Amino acid sequence: MGAITLTIPDDLAARVRSQQERLPEILELGLRELNAEKQDGFQGAADVLEFLASLPTPEETLKLRASERLQSRVSELLEKNRNEGLSASEEAEWERYEYLEHLVRMAKASASLKLKAAPDTALKNG
Repeated sequence: MGAITLTIPDDLAARVRSQQERLPEILELGLRELNAEKQDGFQGAADVLEFLASLPTPEETLKLRASERLQSRVSELLEKNRNEGLSASEEAEWERYEYLEHLVRMAKASASLKLKAAPDTALKNG
């Protein structure tokens, strides 16, 4: 395992010390977020994809909503498309968001079916 020495503000150092045992996890999550932000045209999507990859319960899946950042970007693209049209890269970004929405809808439909089937399963097993 490698060692790193950092110089950080005192208030941040205190917060880091209180989470010292989770520091590798915190750094990993932070780096993932930074990498996701660098992905041109996919802002906010990493959160949704990581949530779905965590295999949430059907109830958690049905509660899933887009982050404010993701909603804001989608609204920007919609507005720009109405007023002046999208560039090729923005059009590709829009298509990725449409695909992401499709994945979320499929996950929610599957979650809904699981919840509806759960009482039937309980009756058969009971």
